[in-house]
Amino acid sequence: MRSVKSRLLQEKIAKLLMQLSGIIITGSLFFIVGTILYKGLPYLSWDMISKVPQGGFYIGKEGGILNAILGSLYLASASTLLATLIGIPIALYLNIYVKKGSSLARSAKLLFDVLFGIPSIVYGAIAFSIMVFLGIRASLLGGIITITLLTIPIVVRTLDELISTIPQDLRHVTASLGATRWETARVMIKYIKPGLFTAILLAFGRAIGDVAGVLLTTGFSDNLPKYIDEPTATLPLAIFFQLSSPIPEVQGRAYASALVLTSIILIIVLCSHILASKQKKHKI
Repeated sequence: MRSVKSRLLQEKIAKLLMQLSGIIITGSLFFIVGTILYKGLPYLSWDMISKVPQGGFYIGKEGGILNAILGSLYLASASTLLATLIGIPIALYLNIYVKKGSSLARSAKLLFDVLFGIPSIVYGAIAFSIMVFLGIRASLLGGIITITLLTIPIVVRTLDELISTIPQDLRHVTASLGATRWETARVMIKYIKPGLFTAILLAFGRAIGDVAGVLLTTGFSDNLPKYIDEPTATLPLAIFFQLSSPIPEVQGRAYASALVLTSIILIIVLCSHILASKQKKHKI
C-alpha cells in the first residue's frame, strides 16, 4: 500500500514540476515578445523599414534599417544554401555508403554533435583566421563563410535524424529492385522532402539571428549591400549598436529592429511547423 501511495505521490510531483516548467517557459516567451512589442512598436514605421540610415541615425535622426534587413537576408540565404549543398551529401554518405554502427559512422555523428554545440563566436574566430589567410577583409563574403560553417552541423544532424525515421522496408524494397545506392538516396530524399525543408528553415533561422559569429567577419555599413566583398550590416549587429546608445529614441529603434527580426524568425518557425506536420502525414 505504501509503495502505491509513494508512486502516486511521485507522479503528482512530476506532473506539478512539468506544469510549472511549461508555465515558466510560456511566461518567459510572452514576457520577451511583450517587452519587444511594448518598447519597439511605437518606433516601428514604414520609413524605418524602407530607408537606409541617414546622417546621425545612431544619435536619433532620420533613417532606417533597410540595409540591415537586406544584409541579413543575403547573408542567411547564401550561407543556408551553401550549408544545404554541403550538408545533404554528408548526411546521405553517412547513412547509405557508411556501414551502420561502424566506428566511422559513430565518430562522424559524435563530431557533428560537438560542432553543433560549439558557440558561434568560435566559428567567427575560425572564419576570421581563414579570412586573414586568404586575404579577405570583413565583408558579406566573410559572414557567409562564418555562417556556413555554423549551419552545416545543423543541416547534417537534422537530416541524419530524418533519415533514421525512414522505414527499413523502403530500403529493402529499393535494394530488391536492383537500385543503386545513389538511386536509393534519391528515393530517401523524396521521402523526407518536407523534413528537408524544415531543416533548411531551421538553419536559415539560426543564420539570420546570429550576432557573435558575424561580429568579427561582416563588418558594418550604412549602405545597401551591393557586392560580396563589401562590409554589410545585419539586423543583430544593428540591434547591438543601437542598444549601446544612451539616447532613448535610438534604444527604442533597437527594440523595433528586434521586432522585425523576431517577426522574420516567427514566420520561419511557423513554416517549419507546417512542413513538419506534412512530414507526419506523409509517414502515415
